[in-house]
Amino acid sequence: MKPLGYWLVHIHQLIENNFERLLTGDALSRRHWQVLNTIAAKPGSLAEIEQAMAHFHDDVRPLIRDFTDRGWVTPEYELTAAGREAYDRIAAQVHAERAKVLDGVSPEEYATLMNLLERIATNAATPV
Repeated sequence: MKPLGYWLVHIHQLIENNFERLLTGDALSRRHWQVLNTIAAKPGSLAEIEQAMAHFHDDVRPLIRDFTDRGWVTPEYELTAAGREAYDRIAAQVHAERAKVLDGVSPEEYATLMNLLERIATNAATPV
C-alpha cells in the first residue's frame, strides 16, 4: 500500500493536469478559474477577493486584470454579460470534471474523506 503523501501528491498532480487540459482552450489556469468562481459567487472588493484567495499565496491582481482585459469583469469586480457567459460555460466543464473524479464515491464517503483529511491536516500542523 502506498503512503498518504504519495496519494496526496499524485491526486494533486492529476487534478492540476486535468484542469490545465480543461481550461487551455480559454488560455486560463486553475487559479484563473478559482478567482473567476470567487467573483461569480460574490462580487466584492479587491480586498475581499484577495482574502478569499489568500490560502493560495498568489497575487490575484494580474488574473483580475486579465479578466478585465477580456471584458469578463468590470472595474467593480462584477461579471459582465460576456463574463457570465464564459463563467457558465467553464463552470459546466468544471462540474463535469469534478463529477468524473468523484464517480463511485457516495456523499457519505466524500464527507468521511474530507473529515479524515481535515483531521490529518490538523495533526500535521501540530508541532511535536
